[in-house]
Amino acid sequence: MNALLAIGIALISGYIVGKLIQKAKIPAVGGYIIAGLVIGKSLLHIVPDTMLNALSPVSDVALGLIAFSIGGELEWKTLKKVGKSIPIIAFFEAFTAFVFVTSILLIVGLDLPSALLLGAVSSATAPAATVMVLNELRAKGPLTSTLIAVVAIDDAICLMIYAIASSISKVLFSHADNISWGKTLVAPVEEIFFSLLLGSLVGIGFVFILKIVKESHEILVVAIGTILILSGIASKLGLSALLTCMAMGTMIANFSNHKRRVFSILDNISPPVYTAFFVLAGARLDVHLLMKIGLYGVVYTIFRILGKVLGASIGATISKSNSVVKKYVGFGLLSQVGVAVGLAMVIAKEFAQYGEIGSMVITILLATTVITELIGPLCTKYAVIKSGEVGKADLDNVH
Repeated sequence: MNALLAIGIALISGYIVGKLIQKAKIPAVGGYIIAGLVIGKSLLHIVPDTMLNALSPVSDVALGLIAFSIGGELEWKTLKKVGKSIPIIAFFEAFTAFVFVTSILLIVGLDLPSALLLGAVSSATAPAATVMVLNELRAKGPLTSTLIAVVAIDDAICLMIYAIASSISKVLFSHADNISWGKTLVAPVEEIFFSLLLGSLVGIGFVFILKIVKESHEILVVAIGTILILSGIASKLGLSALLTCMAMGTMIANFSNHKRRVFSILDNISPPVYTAFFVLAGARLDVHLLMKIGLYGVVYTIFRILGKVLGASIGATISKSNSVVKKYVGFGLLSQVGVAVGLAMVIAKEFAQYGEIGSMVITILLATTVITELIGPLCTKYAVIKSGEVGKADLDNVH
């Protein structure tokens, strides 16, 4: 096995299973995950773990493009239509999931620091699967705009929740006498602020570059190169690559006269990158872990879903969103691969000295991700169809 062979297998298997799964009225992204389960550690072991680790840059590129495209949807005029509802919904869906999962894990006997970490991870929503389903259905409308905006800022809220929860957990694990609340609260705020600042500055610079670069192939080269450099710098500085790329896309969407051209050019090359990303993500999952998650994994899955759906509905009600958003927005926020898996890896590294918490979080998260990545896209599709926001060209394919 080598990198070229692995990527080729991922693309072809993803394409075939994606097409087959669409015939069953299931979003293609579900097929990509299933293809990954088949060629990965769950079944055939065609692509080994060592190769999956070597191909991690594929995931970084895909997440950068996804974050950039999400930023492109955040035009001020669009946000004005949904107004204050976006931050309110995003806060409640993330925080309610955190509270629900942390509380139920404490009730069933897990220690406080471990419950806090799992609760923090549960607040994350992966934008990739949600955005891909919306694009596949060519969805447009209040619910679609709300979902895109909510998943865009969910990462910032999740990072803040995790930063605070992990700081408290470290203190509890180490039996420290007091907690430095100043440091605990300032660190995540600094990460989010500087991530958005870096992305915004690069985005403004790119707006000026677009006045010089005119040809489509030149725009493609410069855009991809800038996204990769930005992601690399963010990683080097300990910032969020997702937030920086999202901020860059937002600046272009709001200040460039060539915004539609930029995003359409990138849309043309994104399908193979996204396909490889989801197939390789599926290949990392191990269905055999489903037998090992036990009570903690079961309640984590159930109460995360309840927290997301109920929290989003509460946020939509408080912000006086329309009835369609109140009823269905939570169903588009269930997918979790991506940011959450990244946080699990961080936990495994940062908490290695405190026992088995790292491996437990990864086992529960990767096992439950098998479930959320299969039902998440289905729930998003259900919500969009019920809201009546599916593109006209796709109506015959979804009923």
